[in-house]
Amino acid sequence: MKRFIEGEDRGQGTLFPEHLDDYVTENYPVRVVDVFVEELDLASLGFERVHPAKTGRPAYHPAVLLKLYIYGYLNRIQSSRRLEREAQRNVELMWLTGCLAPDFKTIANFRKDKGKAIGKVCRQFVVLFQQLDLFSDAVVAIDGSKFKAVNSSDRNFTDAKLKRRMAEIEANIGRYLAELDTADRQEPATWRSSCKACPLKDKCTPSSQRRVTRWEHQDVLDDMQARLEQAPDAMRIRRSTVEHPYATIKAWMGATHFLTKGLERVKAEMSLHVLAYNFRRLMAILGIEKMLAAIRAYARFLTLHALLEAFSVLTLMKLPNWDYAAWNASLFSRMSVGAYKSAASPSI
Repeated sequence: MKRFIEGEDRGQGTLFPEHLDDYVTENYPVRVVDVFVEELDLASLGFERVHPAKTGRPAYHPAVLLKLYIYGYLNRIQSSRRLEREAQRNVELMWLTGCLAPDFKTIANFRKDKGKAIGKVCRQFVVLFQQLDLFSDAVVAIDGSKFKAVNSSDRNFTDAKLKRRMAEIEANIGRYLAELDTADRQEPATWRSSCKACPLKDKCTPSSQRRVTRWEHQDVLDDMQARLEQAPDAMRIRRSTVEHPYATIKAWMGATHFLTKGLERVKAEMSLHVLAYNFRRLMAILGIEKMLAAIRAYARFLTLHALLEAFSVLTLMKLPNWDYAAWNASLFSRMSVGAYKSAASPSI
C-alpha cells in the first residue's frame, strides 16, 4: 500500500530489547503499583504465606497477586479470567509480575480470601494522602450511592416471594392499626389531664386541650437546618466535593458493578475500586515521579519509626515510671511528614 504509513513485515526478524525493563519507561503508572506494593508490610496487614513454608508446593507470593489486582482495577480489568489472559500477553503485567501468569482460580481465590487485608491496603494508601497534607480540615463531605450487586438465591425475590411477603406485611399493618385504635381509646383521659396542668396552656391553645406531636430526634434536624441557614452554599460544596468520585467509580466499573457474592467479598472488591481511584487521583496531583518519591520516602519513615520505637522499648524497660504512650506520641509528631515530604517535594 503506497503512500500510507506502513507497518513492519510479520516475517521480518527483530532484535527486541535485551531487558524487559526497557519496555516500561520511568513514567509508566505500573511502576507506582510495583513500588507501592513492595514497600508494604504485607504480613502486618493480614496477608498469609508471606514467608514460605519449608514443605509443600511453592505458592505465589501475595505481592504478585496484589500487584495483579491493583493493575487490573486501574485499567478496568476486574475479571479473574481476563486478568489471567492479560498476564500472558500484556507486557506491563509481564514486567510487574516477573512473567508469572497465575490461573484464574488462583487469582479469584486471592480476592475471595484476602478481603480484610485488601481493605487494610486501601486504608494504608489513605494514610499516605494524610501524611502528604492532601486532605483539608476545612470541609468534610459525606455522601452515599447505590451499586448493583449479585445476591444469592436466598436473597433474591420472585413474583411469588413478593406476593407472599406483601401479604405478611399487610397482615402486620392490620394488627398494628388495631393496636393503635386500642391505644387511642385509652390515651385521651391521660393527655387531657396533662394538658390542663401544663403551664404553657394559655400560650398554646384557648381550647380545653391540644395534641402536639414531635419526632424524638427532631432536635437533630433542627440543628442541621440551623447550620445550613448559616452556610447556604454547603450543599453546593458537598455536591462538587463528594459526588463526582462515585460517578467516576461507577463509570470504571461498567455495566456490572460487582463480580463477587457475599458482603465481605463485595467489600474487598469495593476496596480495590477505591484504591484504584485514589491511585489515579494522586498520580494526577503529584505526577508519576513525585508519587514514586513520596511512597519510597514514606516507607523509609515508617521503617525508621519502627526502629526507634523498638529501641525506646528496650531503653524504657529500665524506667518504670516513664509515660511511654505520651513519649511515643511526641516522637511520632516530631518525625511527621517533614521527614519524607522533603524527599517527595510535591508541588501541589
